Amino acid sequence: MKALARLVATFSVLISAADAQPNIADPQAAAEVRAGKRDTANAAWWGFSAEDSTAALQAALDSGAKKVVIPYMGAPWIITPVKLRGNQEVIFEPGVIVLAKRGAFLGRGDSLLTADGVDNLTIRGYGAILRMHKFDYQQPPYQKAEWRMGLSLRGVKNVLVEGISSDLSGGDGYYIAGNAARRWSENVVVRNCAADGNHRQGMSVISAVNLLVENCRFSSTQGTPPESGIDLEPDLEDERLRNVLVRNCIFESNRGHGMQVYLRSLSRKSAAVSIRFENCLTRMAPGAGGVGAGMVVGGVRDDGPQGLIEFVNCTSESTAREGALVSDKSAASVKVRFVNCHWRSPWQGQVPDYPGPRVPVLLRARRLAISSSPGGVAFIGCYVYDTVNRPAVQFETEKPLGLSDVSGTIYAVGAKVPRARLGDSLKNVNLRVIHPAVSQP
Repeated sequence: MKALARLVATFSVLISAADAQPNIADPQAAAEVRAGKRDTANAAWWGFSAEDSTAALQAALDSGAKKVVIPYMGAPWIITPVKLRGNQEVIFEPGVIVLAKRGAFLGRGDSLLTADGVDNLTIRGYGAILRMHKFDYQQPPYQKAEWRMGLSLRGVKNVLVEGISSDLSGGDGYYIAGNAARRWSENVVVRNCAADGNHRQGMSVISAVNLLVENCRFSSTQGTPPESGIDLEPDLEDERLRNVLVRNCIFESNRGHGMQVYLRSLSRKSAAVSIRFENCLTRMAPGAGGVGAGMVVGGVRDDGPQGLIEFVNCTSESTAREGALVSDKSAASVKVRFVNCHWRSPWQGQVPDYPGPRVPVLLRARRLAISSSPGGVAFIGCYVYDTVNRPAVQFETEKPLGLSDVSGTIYAVGAKVPRARLGDSLKNVNLRVIHPAVSQP
């Protein structure tokens, strides 16, 4: 009996030890996942290697498990490119770093994690980081490129990304687009995420319908233009930016613009655009070396898409250039509306070769081939905070063009003489620049 008791006690200790250390290679558990006997998989069951864990991570994702947990192992999960699957929840435990393998990612489009054509995917990573080696990719033996993404979503549907940070990629921290079969991603939420120090953008949105980007921070983008915090920029005429909402986000110390929308690839044949930035902040830290503006819309042709782009309750602070820039945008196409936006202390960057006027808000028409009738902008109860004696808003053109369809009120706080400089040949222009103490008529 004593021997039996000792055996039972020893067996209990072994079970407790196994329960206390689940992050070990376990071929039996892995086999049970593949056989459908377990719904949840631990990636470490396929084996963790401090040198290269690509095979283990990919096998866990390919296992068919409804939930895959990538556990904290005390060292990074070093990988080459990995493909995400659909109908799956992927959980990165706090402290996990998924790290690009040095010397790999030689392909110009090699991304750390890619979901292509999948549906029903959830990625949660509160306290976890996706990290690449962008400085490596900027020199031989790597070919020059801007498509080595941290997380690439292409032609996906019903995807939730929460809590993760995507840093130091060779392209964008997050990339959202269509693919050959599905021309846009649909029903995507990116929430409570961060992107820091990426090469091209914090986030690029090429083609998306029903996209929510919420409570995110995009910072310190620098490497190759545009170098924006976020850039919404389709590549082809059949792509879409429909029901896109960017809410409660911070764009900080990016070398390029904070929030950028560029639509030159879209035409009147394209679907109508609907984009809304709400309660967002863009700013430059002192000495950050930026050259961009805060809120930017550009490249909308006379035969461009219809629709609406809104900035609502958004603020720019200490931007390198303008607080707001609307460039080469036709009055005949998509409308732009700023509602209760605040532009504070623009032109804090070192931009010595900039040829245009240095004003807080600039409307600009440079390319006659894009737009022969610039305008289509409304300012509803917006504020400029500026102590420099200059116009709060100005229209600049390199061609003999007049401004059309510009309206609203901008309150110039701190200005000695509130004013706008909008040029001649105005058509349907009713924009007031006044002191805040002046009441509306």
